[in-house]
Amino acid sequence: MNYKTYIYIISVLLSTFALSGINFNNFFKKNKIIESRLLIILFSLALGYLVGTFVITFIELSKII
Repeated sequence: MNYKTYIYIISVLLSTFALSGINFNNFFKKNKIIESRLLIILFSLALGYLVGTFVITFIELSKII
């Protein structure tokens, strides 16, 4: 596997861990647990992609210098 894949996997896992500390249930109606968990999954994928892209770009730019 490519090192980019590992970076994306690690960043998604770290973002999931970071977002698990936020109680999203307060933003939803009662008994809407599935929707709040789906939001956490979508946020963690989006945040993991952004962090992973930043790290990969930083590594590639540091090789140039």
